[in-house]
Amino acid sequence: MRAAAFHAFGGPEVLELVSMKTPQAGSGEVRVRVRAAGVQPIDCAVRSARRAPGFTIEFPHVTGGEFAGVVDQVGDGVEGIEAGAEVLGFRTQWTYAEYVVVSATQVVAKPSAMPWEIAGGLSGAGQAAHTAVEVLGVGAGDTFLINGAAGGVGTVAVQIARHRGATVIGTASEANHDYLRTLGTLPVTYGDGLVERVRALAPDGVDAALDAASADGLRAAVELVKNTDRVGTITSAEAFEQLGARWIGSQRSAERLDSLVSLYMQGALRFHVRATYSLEQAADAHREVESGHGRGKVVLLID
Repeated sequence: MRAAAFHAFGGPEVLELVSMKTPQAGSGEVRVRVRAAGVQPIDCAVRSARRAPGFTIEFPHVTGGEFAGVVDQVGDGVEGIEAGAEVLGFRTQWTYAEYVVVSATQVVAKPSAMPWEIAGGLSGAGQAAHTAVEVLGVGAGDTFLINGAAGGVGTVAVQIARHRGATVIGTASEANHDYLRTLGTLPVTYGDGLVERVRALAPDGVDAALDAASADGLRAAVELVKNTDRVGTITSAEAFEQLGARWIGSQRSAERLDSLVSLYMQGALRFHVRATYSLEQAADAHREVESGHGRGKVVLLID
């Protein structure tokens, strides 16, 4: 099979198209012919060795943690999934490839009305956002601040919080303010003076906050929210303990992913894919993600 892999840590240029042995589904597993694979910041961190991944990497290594495709092989003991089923799912690494083998408990049915690029990119950002809103206890009547609200995780967190009845304030560049307004968010520009700008929008205070962009945003959140147990980050791994905030790791499950699919099909969740690339263009996809700009998700489409 074809895959986008790297033989050494480094910049996006280390990603290259390689030929690898096609994996086989074992007991309790399914093999999926991948049609789309989302590109996440953690993929770039693994490729560049900026973050210890928590598992051993042997070269050549294929990164990626989310996918959508068609089941083409079903292992022993799997019930309720047949070859030909369209699914989306998640796993730890190895999704930038034509085929992926995964536990049958890590895929859910893809509705025919859901485009491949959305299905391929929903799991990573979607489950991280869903986890954060749940862990921070965001609900009706809360004022919720999201730093990096126009990004992949931010846009999903905005909509889930709004669906639960919260008022959402989101930081973003000026170019993304109108977009955030369409999602029911009160936009603010990040940078110097952020605390004062948020207080002007929320004179009664901020109840909870999620940092999905930077340590500076996390510092502002800690200053704005009285109970720092309701301040979380998915990006500022070096600052959260010092600031008394919470590190939020995505608690992935088929049930959580299925609930996101349901929200999408109900029209309660819009999922913006800002760019798609071929498997051969994985390096370019990483360059775009690492630019730190743009709204929504970057996805690889695999023919």
